[in-house]
Amino acid sequence: MIYWDVSPNIISIGPITIRWYGLLFATAFLVGFQIMTKIFKHEKKNLNDLNDLVWYMILGTVIGARLGHCLFYNPSYYLSNPVEILKIWHGGLASHGAAIGILLAIYLYSKKKKDQPFLWAMDRIVITVALGGFFIRTGNLFNSEIIGKPANVPWSFVFVRAHVPDPLTPRHPAQLYEALAYLTIFFILNHLYKKYDGKFNNGYLFSIFLILVFGFRFFVEFFKEVQEPWEAALPLDMGQLLSIPLIILGVYLYYKSKPTKIKGKHNDT
Repeated sequence: MIYWDVSPNIISIGPITIRWYGLLFATAFLVGFQIMTKIFKHEKKNLNDLNDLVWYMILGTVIGARLGHCLFYNPSYYLSNPVEILKIWHGGLASHGAAIGILLAIYLYSKKKKDQPFLWAMDRIVITVALGGFFIRTGNLFNSEIIGKPANVPWSFVFVRAHVPDPLTPRHPAQLYEALAYLTIFFILNHLYKKYDGKFNNGYLFSIFLILVFGFRFFVEFFKEVQEPWEAALPLDMGQLLSIPLIILGVYLYYKSKPTKIKGKHNDT
């Protein structure tokens, strides 16, 4: 087993502390920007649009993730104390909330960019989102959060700094499972984009992203501790319940956009 006693802080200078999570979160956007720059150049899109796209993505991700955590996992507390919603530095971001936030943000973005329909934009953005998921879950590992259930496997982690009653109990490194899964999905999506040279029906890569990411998220929840005690009484936890509609949407989009329907050009859905 692995004793994980890594500090979440990289360095502290006076009142300023640089944390691994913040660094990896920022890295996700920086690397994503570079990938989207290459895609825009390849498809001869206006590079100035990327500045708008980045801000839509940042706001959609952060606002969606924060509201998702507050409303999905502890709505009674945050609705009674709405000011606490703004205290994002106290922690609490939900990936399903981020997914909804990104969907809404890109919808608003695409309404202003007539040459970049919603599904066209999502097909390209999910490549960067999958890689971003890898960086963010790695950040969760450094924070010793989103830990797994007790396990008796050779790769078990003992999360010494975890805020649980029994921090010395070996557990599944659930964050690492997700990080590696999202990195694999990134390579799959990037390969498919290059294979078809960006010429596929709109919604194709987005559908595969939804099926793979949230299909794995549904599966990995069986190895994770619940985020809130009340979830233990549910047949499926909140992460699984929120994943189901996104998987169904992915299957629907896949059968609408699968490559067999391509006839020399892609559909501008």
